[in-house]
Amino acid sequence: MWDYSEKVKEHFYNPKNAGAVEGANAIGDVGSLSCGDALRLTLKVDPETDVILDAGFQTFGCGSAIASSSALTEMVKGLTLDDALKISNQDIADFLDGLPPEKMHCSVMGREALQAAVANYRGEELEDDHEEGALICKCFAIDEVMVRDTIRANKLSTVEDVTNYTKAGGGCSACHEGIERVLSEELAARGEVFVAAPTKAKKKVKVLAPEPAPAPVAEEAPPAPPKLSNLQRIRRIETVLAAIRPTLQRDKGDVELIDVDGKNIYVKLTGACTGCQMASMTLGGIQQRLIEELGEFVKVIPVSATAHAQMEV
Repeated sequence: MWDYSEKVKEHFYNPKNAGAVEGANAIGDVGSLSCGDALRLTLKVDPETDVILDAGFQTFGCGSAIASSSALTEMVKGLTLDDALKISNQDIADFLDGLPPEKMHCSVMGREALQAAVANYRGEELEDDHEEGALICKCFAIDEVMVRDTIRANKLSTVEDVTNYTKAGGGCSACHEGIERVLSEELAARGEVFVAAPTKAKKKVKVLAPEPAPAPVAEEAPPAPPKLSNLQRIRRIETVLAAIRPTLQRDKGDVELIDVDGKNIYVKLTGACTGCQMASMTLGGIQQRLIEELGEFVKVIPVSATAHAQMEV
């Protein structure tokens, strides 16, 4: 389990400025539910001074994403837009007394949302110098421009670093070669040499083998997964919960599926999970697993024993 600072826990359990700001005149949207993280940052800006009077966030993601978003809203209030834009993703992480390396992409998402909100307020479009075909990671829709900017801003030097800060390469790993190319160019620009991880033995095999390479086959987009019936969805939900239960049971806890109503999945935490300080994080982890398995956004809602009894009546 990752080691979270007390400040991360504070902003996760008691997030500041959650929800949309009333009368917001600047909105920044980044991420997507299909990729696992999404953030909407809303700002209320004084049109005469460009000072941020209020800030709010709506985040779908892990505890670090919620904490980073909460921290960002606290950091920008009272600043002018120009001063707010000077906030880096590392500043957000430092405000939280650090984030696990694997969660640094959450602070990067906050920085992107701030840039998008300021551009929205000013009636500008974020510069899109992304050339056609410059998408590095198809799994998480991360382009080459973002990879380069993040490498430069944070002085990254490995593929693992890039994955931790952007999520690129965290899926099928097919984009690792593209990430290595960008790293090689960026490290060379700052007088360093990129050393690839000692894998990719397939390249050596290709050199040693005299056999001609097979003719290239045009890639076909994978077919869209068929829509699940209600029964299939329930069975898949039960399968996910069954896989999670042994972990909870080892800590003298458990989870039970109570009901499924559209996108809402009602569960009951029992045993040591009831009233546990980590209950919110447990529910968040269950929700993330279900979203990944179902391929759709769902919300996991805890049901108390009293509420459960009322539902059965």
